[in-house]
Amino acid sequence: MSETTSPRPASPFDGQAFDVENALLMYAVSYATMPAEGIYEAEALEPLLPQIKDCHIYLVGLTPVVRTEAVVVEGGDMVTSHSVNGAIHDLRWPIPPGIELKGDADQGWWGEDAGGRRCFPDDTTIALRIRQAAGVDFKVLYIGQAFGEDGSRNALDRLRKHETLQKIALKGVPEGYRLTLLMLAIQPGNSTITVFNPRAADRTQGQERIRNGLDKLFGTDEAERTTLYEAALIRYFQPHFNTVFKNSFPSTNLKVLADCYDKDFAAVIAEISIDELPWTLFSDAAPHRLNHIAKFDLHDDKARRMFFT
Repeated sequence: MSETTSPRPASPFDGQAFDVENALLMYAVSYATMPAEGIYEAEALEPLLPQIKDCHIYLVGLTPVVRTEAVVVEGGDMVTSHSVNGAIHDLRWPIPPGIELKGDADQGWWGEDAGGRRCFPDDTTIALRIRQAAGVDFKVLYIGQAFGEDGSRNALDRLRKHETLQKIALKGVPEGYRLTLLMLAIQPGNSTITVFNPRAADRTQGQERIRNGLDKLFGTDEAERTTLYEAALIRYFQPHFNTVFKNSFPSTNLKVLADCYDKDFAAVIAEISIDELPWTLFSDAAPHRLNHIAKFDLHDDKARRMFFT
């Protein structure tokens, strides 16, 4: 009696070129945000400067204005009412001991302790609470970067003399919205994703390709990562006011991308996954999401597409 075996099911990994492929992973680790006009307000900026100094990526976009309409005390809590795009959202906040609620609709509200120190939830915290309950969006209009010599420039340095930001402002902001800046710091070291494929056509170069992942990919410096992260986000969001990278990345002769091919990356991945963001990001090309992953194969050859088949 003869024994038969079922044919092995087809897999997207069948016939791929190499048994080891590497991708460069980049992601945002922290952020700073402010209204666009805030870049000229030195006193308000002061507390944010330690965060901003490491932010080399910036997004310019539209966010809805969040207006505080009323504040009352109920059962020892402060209840604040906010209007966003015509809808009212009520938020409840515990009042710390020793804090007295003061103010009114004309002069605004605040909490004050016995020493006269004032406190009140800031706009970002309020937007985050509303976003968690009902959603507040950031429409991406422009993405850029600032790095300088050895990271000497940050996003704020660039934005203070930014022609496109001025152009967006001059074109006017829709009623009920404000021009907002989101500045991102990407992870300080290199992260790679390696795929091992026992079904590849060539399984003789695995050890060498692993070494490439360790040696060459980890030789990618911060300036290169910043440019790649910017390019991937622009290609993903396709913001209205960007021109470079919108339709060309990754098929471009950009030097930093040529270095990627020399290091034999198979793909680049740029992520924005920060749960504390006060809005969900979107554009005309990208859906409303809190977490975005811009992922691109660097090779047209299907036999090198190991990550996004």
